[in-house]
Amino acid sequence: MRAGVVVMLGGMDGGPLERLLRRALEASALDTLEAALATGRFDCALLLCDVAPTLPAPMGVTVEVDTQAGVSGGVPFQYGARLLDAVQRHAIDALLYCGAGSAPLLDGAALEGFVAPLLPADAAGGGVCVTNNRFSADLFAFAPASLLARLDPSPANDNAVPRRLRDEHGVEVSEPPRTLETQYNLDSPADLIALGLSGRAHPRLTAVIEEAALDIERVQRASRVLIERTAEVLVAGRVSSRTWQDLESEAACRVRLLAEERGMQAAGTDADGTARSLLGQWIAEAGAERAFGTLLPDLCDAAFIDIRPALVHLGIRPSRADRFAADLGRADVIEDPRLRAIVEAANASPVLVVLGGHSLVGSALPLLNQWAWDEHDGLR
Repeated sequence: MRAGVVVMLGGMDGGPLERLLRRALEASALDTLEAALATGRFDCALLLCDVAPTLPAPMGVTVEVDTQAGVSGGVPFQYGARLLDAVQRHAIDALLYCGAGSAPLLDGAALEGFVAPLLPADAAGGGVCVTNNRFSADLFAFAPASLLARLDPSPANDNAVPRRLRDEHGVEVSEPPRTLETQYNLDSPADLIALGLSGRAHPRLTAVIEEAALDIERVQRASRVLIERTAEVLVAGRVSSRTWQDLESEAACRVRLLAEERGMQAAGTDADGTARSLLGQWIAEAGAERAFGTLLPDLCDAAFIDIRPALVHLGIRPSRADRFAADLGRADVIEDPRLRAIVEAANASPVLVVLGGHSLVGSALPLLNQWAWDEHDGLR
């Protein structure tokens, strides 16, 4: 059985913050492919991208650039078709796929664990799939890889591939217990802060983080509140039960939790604008200045807020550049006036407020909590 690992990278260009994330994704993709090859489990390793990487590829990694991407008159990019083409040309029987930012904390042994259940018999039988999230995947392995050709219509992205393999073709889908490592994903430049503080990023990604020299003071100060026994921290947004359990067992502070709009993207309520947020209602009724300046300080000493559901509720559809700037507290470069007002109010709050996306209130928080404890214990 010929096993292959495929990483896809594309669609990230624009201003300085977008270019920073592109460099981080490129570095993470190459780190992942190198770690996979080092296991000896894979016969080929492919990076499929829209623009040639600026970093040299590790030995054994094949880089394939889609020269028609974005070219007038060229064939439009289609996720499933591009992946299937690679599978067929490289005669891959067992496939491990991940997005460029889906495995920044996974080592070779963890990657190997996704393909280990794909026994040779499965390459010729009814199939088996292992994924990090059966409902919204960005990392999965399955055999036989030829099953991809039977998904009709061809998948537009990676999220639903395991679920469709199960629903449409009876493939057995398993999901290992979710961990920090299998769930951490690079969606925003702000996600680099927790990785940098943790010291756990792989070599190429570590170099990008160090070169970026992001302002981390606010995140550091807010993270220290997590280990103060008399303090209270608000965590709001698409917070999972796993994050709640981690904080309950590992953080010293009291935690006030506002979990809302879990599954917003999968349900499409972000795209159609129907997502509803208590935080969004709060900002709409009180105004951003009062919400962050007067009301929030009555509830907590620090806040980690996934602001995306509130933005949908408020009808704010920021550009990607504005979204990234908001995550970093960079109100000065935000063009959307409503978003800029929210970030300015959050920055001016008497309590420490860290804004971000899903990753902030997901896998980033345990890393930040551990960093705070390590610093307290003199390990940092």
